[in-house]
Amino acid sequence: MASGFFALLDDIATLMDDVAALTKSTTEKTAGILADDLAVNAEKASGFVSSRELPVLWKIAKGSFLNKAIILPIAFLLSAFLPVAIIPILIAGGTYLAYEGAEKIYAFLFHRKEKEEVTELVELSKEEVLERESKKVKSAILVDFILSIEIVILSLGIVLEETIVMQIFVVTIVAILATIGVYGIVALIVRMDDIGYRFMARNKDPKSFTHRFGNALVKTLPWIVRGLAILGTFAMILVAGGIFVHNIHYIHELVHALPALLGEFAVGLIVGIVVLAVVLPVKKLFGKGQ
Repeated sequence: MASGFFALLDDIATLMDDVAALTKSTTEKTAGILADDLAVNAEKASGFVSSRELPVLWKIAKGSFLNKAIILPIAFLLSAFLPVAIIPILIAGGTYLAYEGAEKIYAFLFHRKEKEEVTELVELSKEEVLERESKKVKSAILVDFILSIEIVILSLGIVLEETIVMQIFVVTIVAILATIGVYGIVALIVRMDDIGYRFMARNKDPKSFTHRFGNALVKTLPWIVRGLAILGTFAMILVAGGIFVHNIHYIHELVHALPALLGEFAVGLIVGIVVLAVVLPVKKLFGKGQ
């Protein structure tokens, strides 16, 4: 009895070692998509009133955990019983990401001044602020859903030759670590100004290191947010293009001579423009155009 118990413990220890090694390898190989996820979610989580930043970010993070709770079992079932469905799902997600990225570029090029005028001239009520907040949270959770599919499917593909038990352990751990890591870093970014003000309050002398450091954090935040907005748009288009390039042979052959980033971005942008050209007239038809 005792020997059987210790043998079981030894098997569990070996399994955990294998899980740890595969998790480390999988995390390293999905680092690119995790960086894209960070950029996109940081851009989505910014732009709220200071007092609402962390509560809103918590809502998005909870939505992200729920997304993965939905995606993970479906991914494991598909891997086991219907693997041919994985690529069409990825392509559908890629199409949405490409559209999101193209729509941001379109809005920046053709409706930027209109949005600035609305922001400057219209004072929103509390109900309107909460409504806008709710819409942005829903949009962030939807984009997170697409990126979560990409992370889960990519992780699953790396350990596809392993047993189903190993797949469940590794992919679930990667998904959890990705969510905690991404939203933890985003929380730090959106609260940089508060951290900066606290440093400045510790030492009122403008020449002190503490005051200068805090001031630098406060002044740097708007640039980081703007940079992440650009990077987030670029990331959505790039991830979308990568999905098409890596899963559709014809498209891969068209751009294989180009540098990888350029080819994937070009494909994502073209797909986004095509979808946008279809969606915009429909939105205008139903009174939802800009």
